[in-house]
Amino acid sequence: MGPHARSSSGTDSAGHGLNAIVTHLMSMAPRLPAPRLLTALITAGLACAASAQQDVRLPDLGSSANALISPQEAQDYGASMLRQMRALDMVVDDPLLDDYINDLGYRLVASSEKPKDHFAFFVVKDAEINAFAAPGGYIAVNAGLMTITRDESELASVVAHEIGHITQNHLQRAFEDSKKDAPLMALVLLGAIAAGASSKSGDAPMAVLAGGQGLIAQKSINFTRKDEIEADRVGIQTLAKAGFDPNAMAGFFQRMQDVMSAGAGGEDVPALLQTHPVTTMRISDAKSRAGALAAAQKLRPAATVMDKLQWEKSTAPIAFVKDPTSLFQPSAPGHLGSYALMRERVRVLAGDATKLASYYGANLQTRPDFDTPANRYGYALALIRSGRGAAAVEQLQPLLQTHSESLILQLALADARLQAGQRAAALAAYAGLNTQSPRNRAVALAYAKALTAGGDQQQARLAADLLRPLLDNASEPEIYSTYARASDKAGDSVRAGEAFADASYYSGRPYDAMEQLKRLLKRDDLDYYARVRIQARITELTPLVLELHKRKIKTEDSPGDGSAQ
Repeated sequence: MGPHARSSSGTDSAGHGLNAIVTHLMSMAPRLPAPRLLTALITAGLACAASAQQDVRLPDLGSSANALISPQEAQDYGASMLRQMRALDMVVDDPLLDDYINDLGYRLVASSEKPKDHFAFFVVKDAEINAFAAPGGYIAVNAGLMTITRDESELASVVAHEIGHITQNHLQRAFEDSKKDAPLMALVLLGAIAAGASSKSGDAPMAVLAGGQGLIAQKSINFTRKDEIEADRVGIQTLAKAGFDPNAMAGFFQRMQDVMSAGAGGEDVPALLQTHPVTTMRISDAKSRAGALAAAQKLRPAATVMDKLQWEKSTAPIAFVKDPTSLFQPSAPGHLGSYALMRERVRVLAGDATKLASYYGANLQTRPDFDTPANRYGYALALIRSGRGAAAVEQLQPLLQTHSESLILQLALADARLQAGQRAAALAAYAGLNTQSPRNRAVALAYAKALTAGGDQQQARLAADLLRPLLDNASEPEIYSTYARASDKAGDSVRAGEAFADASYYSGRPYDAMEQLKRLLKRDDLDYYARVRIQARITELTPLVLELHKRKIKTEDSPGDGSAQ
């Protein structure tokens, strides 16, 4: 979602406007914390050419917008953005949350207009209520948004809207005109779209890491009103087709507008409302469309087995949906769903565990309505993360008596036992979960960590064996670093070195990764296969490092002044 298009005088050249913004931002940067300053970033520069436009024209779907940037280039930009956000510790990297938000996202994608396009969903470590879409189908959901939603349909409604911006080519279309005025700048623009956050003063620009010109910024994406309404309509349709409540989007809009109506001051207005303006007309339109879809759903015959098989055939493969027909199956009565647990999980992982343990504990004692399985789980998680594993065990055991089928609760209990010093019991629990859910990333990672920490060489080897199959499609630094530690303890220092280099790369430190690989290649104990693997990885990284060096783009492991070799 994005704000209304803002007009510009158009009198200054793109270069003059760029220099002014650079000067302004550099003067403010020391006073702004990184998570606020860099809500979304990427290694390419953000162009100011679009600011010279009086308004952003919405071309027809048949326009040349798609020629502005290829799908692979857009995907590369999005992946680079995510790596740089990780370098600044802005991403909640947690396999349970990753799987949940991607399962939710791909359930929606499967019902969208482009079910086979590339998408990736991740959670941002920011308490602001916001979400944004970036090139390549990368969609970010702030922790603050997840915790403010009341049910899964509300969360899905925001994600569906962002998917709508991607499927309708709004990112490309919004900046097509700037290509005519500044072709080079227009291309990099798509690689550096920032999604809105403001400082407490309300005038802090959003920023990205940029090359050549240093830090540059734009207040927000110039989506037009038409873009916003189109994303609403497409999103509501996607929401309904995926089996969510189509009224959720209008309900969430209304709740956000109520915040404004209550007379909140400027500094208290959620970022979502600053970057995604809500109007009465927009709410009315969302309600009307939801009502029409709900009426149509009532007239639609129930899906048959053949319908399900045909649906699976027409949409597969879908990366994060292993069994698409399972999306038709409602949860069993009394089943504890993932949404409520994940909402509390992100609250704890993105917050202060010690303070949250006090928050949960106090409310559980004084408010009967607060005593829910999800809040008990949040309390246990906060206890684990604040070093009180034994107390967490006491919270989780009663929950599992009622919800014994929950892998999330079982995994939390194993974590609590390990933290409480009950290593043997924890390892037995992890082993059982791994048998029950083989190749589950959350289970494998937790089990591997437990085996490596305090274990012998044999246990470390088992840990490495558990993680090796996950490396094929992984981009999370923690998986590589855990595998590296396990391999090193198991006596395979070469594999460990390769994995540590990959962990550095996915953490936004490409120069560091390259140097590690070069040092590995100098070892005289490499066999043929190891040498080929390392040389191939160096070949992969070389173009990226050269491009960063050429553009003098600053990363955590390089000053960006061209001195890094």
